[in-house]
Amino acid sequence: MRSSYNGVAVPSNGRQIEFIDGKFRIPDQPIIPFIEGDGTGRDIWKASRRVFDAAVEKAYGGKKKIAWLEVFAGEKSFNQFKDWLPSDTVEAIRDFRVAIKGPLTTPVGGGIRSLNVALRQLLDLYACVRPVRYFQGVPSPVRNPERMNIVIFRENTEDVYAGIEWKCGTPEAKKLIDFLNNEMLRGTSKKIREDSGVGIKPISITATKRLVRRAIQYALNNNRRVVTLVHKGNIMKFTEGAFRDWGYELATEEFRSEVVTERESWIVGNKDKDPNLAIEKNAAMVEPGLEHSTKEFHDQICAEVKKTLDAIYATHGRGQWKSKILVNDRIADSVFQQVLTRADEYQVLATPNLNGDYISDACAAQIGGLGMAPGANIGDGFGVFEATHGTAPKYADKDVINPSSVILSGVMMFNFMGWREVGSLIEEGLDRTIQQKRVTYDLERLMPGATKLSTTDFATSIIENMQAPATVGR
Repeated sequence: MRSSYNGVAVPSNGRQIEFIDGKFRIPDQPIIPFIEGDGTGRDIWKASRRVFDAAVEKAYGGKKKIAWLEVFAGEKSFNQFKDWLPSDTVEAIRDFRVAIKGPLTTPVGGGIRSLNVALRQLLDLYACVRPVRYFQGVPSPVRNPERMNIVIFRENTEDVYAGIEWKCGTPEAKKLIDFLNNEMLRGTSKKIREDSGVGIKPISITATKRLVRRAIQYALNNNRRVVTLVHKGNIMKFTEGAFRDWGYELATEEFRSEVVTERESWIVGNKDKDPNLAIEKNAAMVEPGLEHSTKEFHDQICAEVKKTLDAIYATHGRGQWKSKILVNDRIADSVFQQVLTRADEYQVLATPNLNGDYISDACAAQIGGLGMAPGANIGDGFGVFEATHGTAPKYADKDVINPSSVILSGVMMFNFMGWREVGSLIEEGLDRTIQQKRVTYDLERLMPGATKLSTTDFATSIIENMQAPATVGR
């Protein structure tokens, strides 16, 4: 740990967060780097920090406190250091392990790595985590937004994020198309058109399993009962289909006593209902139409049923499977319509990168939009928490913007640190403030009878609505 970063002294009253033997050690005065953000980020951060500090004080009565350390990126950084992303900023987050940031601008003309991309690569922040839950009273385009309470684990390093593309008409594209058509696809009916742009998207066992591991562990730690693997494996069998298969493999290898797959639940449930049920009849119930299949497929399904019962009926049978975490999978396009019609059937989603990008924003739209949606990029030993929306520069310094995305990202951060009393206080304060219809302009214009508050006054109302927890400090 250095004494300063970007010329800003490290708070003398703070202590460094440590990560030892796979576990965080959080001191009572942890040093947390923050980036206030560009545009409206300035207003949002001032309000959010007040809420954070008030909640910590209310929860622990001075026994714990955050030692904030400002680090720089984006416009403020460029204005001061002529550098959009100083190496000191990355090093500070590496050294202190947990950080929070507002929205940042990417300059016109490019030439800069985004902060998210840089940190994701340098710190291997492989899980983009997006909780999406509804606060009563927030305007929503759906009839039953209260059914939405999902945490999305989106793989953060592969798929389209690690994709390689070649532009249509370039020598490189022609070379690749010729190789594919003349070598890899030779003897098949498939051909790639000569006037195509071409891209390659990798999905690996390593990245898939560590993401699914984190999703299942989250479910275990937070009393979530369903983990769903979202994929397009019916079409892309060896990338997205493999994501599904590797996810199931990880679940049954590492969490055998805590999980049951959906297919296993059918097999075990059938046996529970009829202890004398023959293997062949159980197989036919699992695979309708099995009697019309080939002998090879028939024998394969019967072998699967027998193997499942032999392996887990003693630990999962006689209703025991109902207390396990259910691991299932859904095709991506199916999930898009189901989060609209029956969102309450889903609790934790684990997805490749592109699917997760779409589904997180589609879910957020139902609960008030990105202004109500927090996010984080998480790796082994690091957590960076952030607003999920943009900078909205036309509203900058007007004290009108909704700070809820950063505030709720702070809730995620405090829960990540184990300071759950703080997260609960903030959520309670936000919930009560919204139910009182005391909100910023974005919500007020859609809520009949609401009172419009400034960003500052909205934060004040949240603080006033915090209730002291039953037990204080630890």
